[in-house]
Amino acid sequence: MRPRHIALAVLVAALWGVNFVVIELGLDHFPPLLFSALRFLAAAVPAIFFLGRPSVAWKWVVGVGLVLGVGKFGLLFIGMDQGMPAGLSSLVLQIQAVFTALFAALALSERPGRIRVAGMAVALAGIAVAAVDEGAGGPVLAFVLVVGAAACWGVSNVFTRRAAPRDALTFMVWVSAVPVLPLLGLSLLFEGPDRDAEALASLDWSGVGIILFVAWVSTVFGFGAWGFLLRRYPASSVAPFTLLVPVFGMSSAALVLGEEVSPLRWWAAALLVGGVALTSGVGLRTRTAAPLGSGRTGVPRPVGPDAGAAALLSSATASGRPAAADTRVRRPADPAAPPPPGASASRTPSTPTSPDPTRPDTPPAAAPRSPAAAE
Repeated sequence: MRPRHIALAVLVAALWGVNFVVIELGLDHFPPLLFSALRFLAAAVPAIFFLGRPSVAWKWVVGVGLVLGVGKFGLLFIGMDQGMPAGLSSLVLQIQAVFTALFAALALSERPGRIRVAGMAVALAGIAVAAVDEGAGGPVLAFVLVVGAAACWGVSNVFTRRAAPRDALTFMVWVSAVPVLPLLGLSLLFEGPDRDAEALASLDWSGVGIILFVAWVSTVFGFGAWGFLLRRYPASSVAPFTLLVPVFGMSSAALVLGEEVSPLRWWAAALLVGGVALTSGVGLRTRTAAPLGSGRTGVPRPVGPDAGAAALLSSATASGRPAAADTRVRRPADPAAPPPPGASASRTPSTPTSPDPTRPDTPPAAAPRSPAAAE
């Protein structure tokens, strides 16, 4: 990768890591479900009016929108609102790589190899260490909600691999339009119209800036830049940069929010990031099974990162459906071998042909002229 593109990948990872801190700040202004609805509304409008329709069936747009928007982000925002630290949330969400691999094995027949299974075990060990660290002084329910958000993310990744959108940014914008009304309805039902009205009435410039950062900077710019990188380089080259997301998330949370990072949490981070790297196939060249219904098996595909905030886009790009390679071996024709039945003999300009005895009106072919004669 070129240095400027490496810098762009690091910038996107940094923005996605800092985004968890911005979410934490936004929860001081809005109830979690209302905040999530406003985030998707700002991400979809006005971009949806400038982009074409998605190149996939609407069932995939609705399915990903509900699972990702309502399930994943709804649980994440509620978990953080219930006390899950921003830095730890950015780390725990990486377990979605394990969920993605498990769900892909069930739905897409993508059987993980030994290295990926070992990576899952290491990542789960990291989650266990993080759970012990959080359980010693934090709300366990909030931790479980974020793990549930990671599971929803894994389901949405599998849906996106099945959909295989050609333009992932357009797909994401349309996906962002789906959860707006469901999230608003859930907010009115569980958070109450009075609380929602109070949050909207007290909206100030800091609240507007938070929504625009989460929607436009993190989502529109982040996924747009990531899609640009994936169009220029293999997913296996871009994927490792997503492992920087929890690094920036935990660091920015410590600097801005004053979150303490215990030695046990650093151990959890090391185990989880290392396990995610193995589970995601970073640096590996594998042969995966084709999606169900494609009629192909064993077609090699680029390895997507399936980790960090880029999982959805990278999975879609990595799951493009290439044509199966032609494995037939073509041997050179034997000039002495007779032509197959029904095939006509080939004629070259240097070989004169004799007249057809069955067709008396067929004149003999003229002999080729030499270069001297041509002059």
